[in-house]
Order: sequence, then structure tokens, then C-alpha cells
Amino acid sequence: MRQLAVLLLCASAAAPAQKLKLYISADMEGVAGVVTGDQLSPAGFEYARFREFMTREVLAAVGAAQEAGATEILVSDSHGNGENLLVEMFPKEVRLVRSWPRRQGMMAGLDASFDAAMFLGYHASTNNPRGVRAHTISSARLTRIALNGAAVTEGALNAAVAGHYGVPVILISGDDAAIEEVRAAIGPIEGAETKRTLGFHSANTLTPEAAREVIARKVKAALARRRDFQPYRVKAPVTVDVSFKNYLPAEALSYLRIIERPDSHSIRFRAQDILEASDFLMFLNQYSPGMEP
Repeated sequence: MRQLAVLLLCASAAAPAQKLKLYISADMEGVAGVVTGDQLSPAGFEYARFREFMTREVLAAVGAAQEAGATEILVSDSHGNGENLLVEMFPKEVRLVRSWPRRQGMMAGLDASFDAAMFLGYHASTNNPRGVRAHTISSARLTRIALNGAAVTEGALNAAVAGHYGVPVILISGDDAAIEEVRAAIGPIEGAETKRTLGFHSANTLTPEAAREVIARKVKAALARRRDFQPYRVKAPVTVDVSFKNYLPAEALSYLRIIERPDSHSIRFRAQDILEASDFLMFLNQYSPGMEP
């Protein structure tokens, strides 16, 4: 009996740690304290401070995830120019995705090997009358994005990309409108509320320290019950509808025979799956003649 106990103990000690691979997609509008463009782009007078606050919110999630058993983490810098996170602050075992363009957009690098995904610093959609800095992909150019006839947030679009690979989204952080909107689309995932919206450019916000504490707590809660969450899937083929603020992009794109133009400011593209839909939207948002040397 004693020998059996020793053998079982040795076998347990020799057993490899269970893999838990996590994907984090990080935006900035949902970070605590963010309310205007002054915090969101390099030209803003508060940007340098707030990119550090963004970084520290992501680090709070990374640290909590590692404490909860995450063995591999990939972080996608998914705001603005994709060069916001202070890379030197991250643990050496974490990898980061930076800059654009890239396939799968805010979910670049995700594949079926991941066990779960999280959205940090997310915001509400351009169709939402509430939400701090609410927009979908481009606040400057677009007024609506819909998949199979239903308007979507960036969160729902990105959750669908994850769902294509069978990866569930288990947490979102951001303002109350963003959390409510994404939950309505993909299900009751964990939500870390960093602020409550008072308008497009105003909020009742937590301090950065308090927000990090909430995020860490919710990350652990999400990972503790990650098997409760299901991947969010969009039925293929996928009809993509995009409406522009100006009619000229819709007119020019309609010259392509793969594009329909249902009204003056809108186009329609029929993708074979959500990955093609994502690549199409990435092209719309990234391409301009100015890219050419």
C-alpha cells in the first residue's frame, strides 16, 4: 500500500501542467478615465499617461490570468495605430501583436489552439446612442456594420472570429454600455465595468487602480467558469453591410462586381465565412492610395 502511494505521488509530480492558452484583444476607449480624443491618440495631451493606464489594465488581466493557471498568453494591441501598449512592461513569456494591417484585425494571431479570449478596454457600437466614444471600426468613416442583417459591435464581430475557431469569449472590460451591448449579442460573459457612460465624451469613472482591481477579479472569475461559455458563431455564408458617412466610398466600391450598393451610402459584400468578412472589413478600413510609395 505504501509503495502504491509513493508511485501515485511520483506520477502526479511527473504529470505536465495543464495547458491554458489565452488571447487578449485590447482597445483603449474602454479604459478607466478615457473620455475624449485627448487620451486616445499621440496628438492628445494626455495620451502618454493613458497608454500607460491601458498597459497596466492589460497587465492586471495578464497577472490574474497567470495566477489562475494561464500558461500561454497572446496580447493584441488593437487601438489606433496598434502601437499603444508599452511592450517593455510585459512579462517575457507574453507575446504581443502590434500595428496594421493584419489578417483578422483585432483578433490577429488567434487560432483553434487557444482556450479562451478576453476583450479589454472595449467600447459600444456606432449604432448605440450611449457609450463613451461609441463607434464601430472607424469613427471617422463608418455609420453601420451588419452581419447577416444584424448590426454588430466590434465585440460581436471579434467574438464571431473567435467562434470560427471554437474559442469562447469569456470577459469584456469597458463602460456599462459596451458590456451590456456585447452581452446582448454573444451571451452573459463576465464584465469588468471601468466607468459608466454619461455621454459620448463624458463618464463617471473608476480610478486606474480601482479599475485594475476589478479587471483582475473578473478575469479570475471568468477563468474559474470558462467551461460555462460557448463560442459565438455567425452562420456562413456571411452578408456584410457597411454604411459610410460619405457617399463617395460606396460609389467607388460599387464599381467592383462583387459589391452591391443597396443605397447611396452603403455597400454589401457576400463573404464565404466570417474570416473573409473580417478581411474585407480590414481592407475597407486600411487601404488608401497614400499607402503607395
